[in-house]
Amino acid sequence: MTKQEKVDFVIKTLKELYPQIPIPLDHKDPYTLLIAVLLSAQSTDVRVNKITPLLFEVADNPYDMVKLSVEEIREIIKPVGLSPMKSKGIHGLSEILIEKYNGKVPADFEALESLPAVGHKTASVVMSQAFNIPAFPVDTHIHRLMYRWGLSTGKNVTQTEKDAKRLFPKDLWNELHLQIIWYGRHYSPARGWDLEKDIITKTIGRKSVLNEYYKKKPSVRKAKKK
Repeated sequence: MTKQEKVDFVIKTLKELYPQIPIPLDHKDPYTLLIAVLLSAQSTDVRVNKITPLLFEVADNPYDMVKLSVEEIREIIKPVGLSPMKSKGIHGLSEILIEKYNGKVPADFEALESLPAVGHKTASVVMSQAFNIPAFPVDTHIHRLMYRWGLSTGKNVTQTEKDAKRLFPKDLWNELHLQIIWYGRHYSPARGWDLEKDIITKTIGRKSVLNEYYKKKPSVRKAKKK
């Protein structure tokens, strides 16, 4: 398979598996999505979705959020981890949104990345999922799969994002990044990976990755040879 054929196979398979693509983090507008994505750093979406209703019940907009102290925010969000940094970030960015943007989340990469505790990936998720502006936020699932599929070197997430944007059509970025995340969770996880269920990697996977898998699971290789 050529690289283009691999890309086409990925797009076709993901479209068949995920014709409708749910957004993993519960939210109701750009602000609540921004906060949810910020909270998801080094945490799980499941855990974040349990905590955000508690936080948003008290404050679901920057004006109510700044009425809380950093300590009060921290107390609510503690279960998601990194709460000292995240609570300062949430309070700080809420103040800036009020002062500079009339309480609205700006649909602009540079403006988003200038907010406290908001990095490139968080900004990319907000641009993509809140404003439908093409972006390709790379999380651990996308980073892992792009390497397994031989579509990126896997050196770092910055390179993976560049490769994804180069290989996949821009009008598909927003749906593709979500489809790959769901596929990684369901069929190609880091742990408990069953290659027989992972149709994409099994079909187009990097040879070294496949060889390493079969080396660890010789029984699978024997069954494959029969």
